[in-house]
This record gives sequence, C-alpha cells and structure tokens, in this order.
Amino acid sequence: MMELGQLRALRELSERGSIAAAARALHVTPSSISQQLSALARRAGTPLTFRDGRRTALTPAGLALARAAVGVEVAMERAESAVGSFRHDARAQVRVAAFHSAGLALFRRLAAEFVHDGGPQLMLGDADVAQQDFPSLVADYDLVLAHRLPNSPPWPDSVAVVPLAFEPLDIALARSHPLAAKQTLVPADLRGVEWVAVRQGFPLQGAIELIQTLAGEEAVVRHRINEFFVAASLVEGGGLAALVPRYTVARQLFPALVLRPLAAPVLGRRIDILARPEALERGGVAQVVAALRTIMAAVIAETEPHPRR
Repeated sequence: MMELGQLRALRELSERGSIAAAARALHVTPSSISQQLSALARRAGTPLTFRDGRRTALTPAGLALARAAVGVEVAMERAESAVGSFRHDARAQVRVAAFHSAGLALFRRLAAEFVHDGGPQLMLGDADVAQQDFPSLVADYDLVLAHRLPNSPPWPDSVAVVPLAFEPLDIALARSHPLAAKQTLVPADLRGVEWVAVRQGFPLQGAIELIQTLAGEEAVVRHRINEFFVAASLVEGGGLAALVPRYTVARQLFPALVLRPLAAPVLGRRIDILARPEALERGGVAQVVAALRTIMAAVIAETEPHPRR
C-alpha cells in the first residue's frame, strides 16, 4: 500500500523541482526523500523519477501519481474537517500572501477581523512576483492573492482558484497634464505619452502594450517601477502616465493625481485567491476566504461609483 508520506514526497518534488527543496518543505533530509521515492516506485512497480542532468525529474507515471496525490491530500483534509468540531483547533495558523497593492487594501482590515480569540491566527506576507510565479507560492502559503490580465494564460490546474474581483485599470496623470481635462480617454489620446511601466513579465505591461498597439505606435517607457506608490509619485510630477488599479491604490495619498478610464478597450485585471485544493477544506482557511470576499466587496463599494474630477 502506498503511504501518505511517500505521496507527499513525490508531490513536493513535482511542485518544487528538486529533492533538496522537497526536503526543506517537509522538514526532512534529502536522503529521506530519496528513500521515500524509491519505496513508492517499488510499490508502483514502475519508475517514477529519472536523472535529467543534475536534477531529479518525474516520469509520466510519476507526474500522474503526483497529480493523484493532490486528491489524497484533499480527502485527508476532509477527514480532518469531519472531526474538527470535536477539537479546539480554531486558532490554527493561516498563512496568506498578497501582491503589494492587494496587501495594502486588504491586510489591515483582514487582521482586524481576527484580533479576537476564537478565529485563526494570521501570518501575512507580501509577494511581488511575475504572474507565472504566483502558483508556486501555494506551496508555502495557505492562500495567495494573485492577479492576471483576462487574456493571459489561466492558472494551472494544480491550484484551486477562488475569484475575488475584477479590478479596472485607469490611466494615472498629473492634474496639470493636458489629458486630465478629459473624463475618459481613448488609445489615440495617449500617442506620444511617456510611461512609468512595470517590469517585463508582470501583468500590467501587457495592458500598456495593448494601448499602444491600438494607438498605432510603440510605447515609450521612461521608467520601470513595480511599486504603484513610487510610480504615482513620479506621475504627480507631470508629463508621465501610468496604469493604476482603481480599487487597491490609496489615491487620497496623491492629491495631485487623477485617474481617467479608457472608453475602449476596457482594461482590468482579475484578482484571484490561489490555494492548494486541500487547504480550502480547512475551517480556518474557509473563514479567511469568506472575510477576504467581504472586505473586497466593501473596498469596491467605497470606490464605485466615484466622481471623475
């Protein structure tokens, strides 16, 4: 019979890419991981791994079994939850990571939700990563707040996805900028504009490229800055533009800044909660997901509708 520890070793190798990383995740030695994998291969009756240069990779059979291990973990969490009401474990830790602007908009309110006894203990972290790197964070966090553009590749099947919001992207300009007099913009208005853009590989870069494609010219990127507050301070100085998310940036901190939507195309990003499927079976995690959805709805309600000045 295959053992749960062996399946976990295989899954961690699949998701983390090396025996050493899998060992760190499971708090065991690399030798222990290798022994677990060898025993699992004997049980399976077929090779599950092979040497690919200096690293250990999974065979097709190993990949299939690693995917099946996810279902085993989900079943175990459901079994734990079935008896959870008979244990006093409501204060279990729930680890949450978020990209910077989501953390700013949501973390303070989320922490306030669970300051009293009886709820899960939160461990919050920020994660400024490229879009393709968000799914790997679920190996170290119970919940990961991630964002992507609607036309970008979907999240991989290995992670569970809880949609949180669709956040419009607006054009940030200084109040002194000539375009600030317009209530809405079209791509042609932005010809010749110099941009403060995110670094390559981060979701919003694709939106700027779309605008400039429709405008019929290549985007002129003057600065590449991922932190919206730094970008906003540069835009306030005049002459530059940036794409800014409507809900998760505290605009009151930038009185000389205005946001103008594009009439077409409608730009925005999806904000999703990513998790390992079994994590969502835990009661404390479910409480945090529910709180995040409520808080996000409140943030949107406070922002929409808002006057365009």
